[in-house]
Amino acid sequence: MKIIILGAGQVGTTLAENLVSEDNDITLVDNESPQLQALQEKHDLRVVQGSPSSPKVLRDAGAADADLMVAVTASDEINMVACQMGYTLFNTPTRIARIRNSEYLREKDKLFNDENVPIDHLISPENLVTDEITRLIAYPGALQVAHFANNRISMVVVRAYYGGPLVGYALSAFREHMPHIDCRIMSILRNGKPIRPQGSTIVEAGDEITFICATEHIKAVMSELQRLEKPYKRVMIVGGGNVAAGVAKCLENVCTVKLIERDEERANLLAEKLSKTLVFYGDASDQNLLFEEHIENVDVFLSLSSDDEANIMSALLAKRLGAKKAMVLIQRIAYINLIQGGSIDIVVSPQQATISALLGHVRKGDVKNVATLRHGIAEAIEIVAHGDESTSNVVGRKIGELRLPMGTIIGALLRGNDVIVARRQVVIEEGDHVVIYLSDKKNVPEIEKLFQPSAFFI
Repeated sequence: MKIIILGAGQVGTTLAENLVSEDNDITLVDNESPQLQALQEKHDLRVVQGSPSSPKVLRDAGAADADLMVAVTASDEINMVACQMGYTLFNTPTRIARIRNSEYLREKDKLFNDENVPIDHLISPENLVTDEITRLIAYPGALQVAHFANNRISMVVVRAYYGGPLVGYALSAFREHMPHIDCRIMSILRNGKPIRPQGSTIVEAGDEITFICATEHIKAVMSELQRLEKPYKRVMIVGGGNVAAGVAKCLENVCTVKLIERDEERANLLAEKLSKTLVFYGDASDQNLLFEEHIENVDVFLSLSSDDEANIMSALLAKRLGAKKAMVLIQRIAYINLIQGGSIDIVVSPQQATISALLGHVRKGDVKNVATLRHGIAEAIEIVAHGDESTSNVVGRKIGELRLPMGTIIGALLRGNDVIVARRQVVIEEGDHVVIYLSDKKNVPEIEKLFQPSAFFI
């Protein structure tokens, strides 16, 4: 596939790195020459320097015969104009744009169509991160929650702790503990190293476990791996940007929410906008303010400003002063592995959320959903099985008969309204939504090829 990526920021660069290894023809366009040169030297891709919304630059980048244009510059307006150019001048078949301004998003149905601004798929990092944080709040104790198959199937990452009934027992004991609930362990990370889960594998405290099950059973499965935490009721949020405001809006009807914003004008605006959230003008690094607002009673402290360092420091302070959980928004991917799992419980990355959403539109075959796991090392995809026994390598075949790449596990599938957790004897049928875990995302092209009916290539 020939793909043009506009913008060589963190999202554009990470997307290019993901796709270049999957036999795609990638061209990266940006104004910044040093950044482009470094990427060209490191990866097998083409770079073009210049304005991403310039017709000449887009022509030089090969827009006339591109299959896909992905506009992820820092400017919504440049992204929109670039997609307009791709549609009007070059007839680019598919156009994806990152749009961050909430005012544009509120009018998206009227704005973004072939008659006005021709964008096929909108990606809003703020909305994606807000959704991710509210999912984590809904499942206390989870490190990551990804929904698939119209939210009927979920893949969840948790840490096993003493007190969980299954800790110290083999995975085969799951069925005895929960005879009426079906789930599958997809991966175990122990001391930073992956372990292939088998029936004889003993669950140890501290293991980071990824499992898949019907969404309705998430809390029941989590209760086997750790003492189930009480629902979060008292939430403190730091920051007044779109993410912080969006999370407060989602939570204020179910939790007691306090929000701290250091800009007085923005704090006053949020106080008017948020009906049930208590908004403070102040600095989250002020110990006196945190003590006055009873930080020791806070169930979860959310540090969601645009400043990584400020987020980290305020979360560390909040934990030291008694906050039970700390969740931090981090822009720089390099920071994530350094801080998660210590005093800071959960790190949320806008880049990873955005990449997951983009990959769902970029993957070949009928891929419906993508989730990046383990901070980008692993991946889960939802792909629809098409064809019949004569045209498909998977339809009509037992899961145990499929030749899957190393570290690849079929976790579950949705057939009609039924969630079926994958077992060796399960036969895949036409139209099944199959959720697959890949410990190494480099194997994605092999899975895409496996699920593509041969009739499509006649």
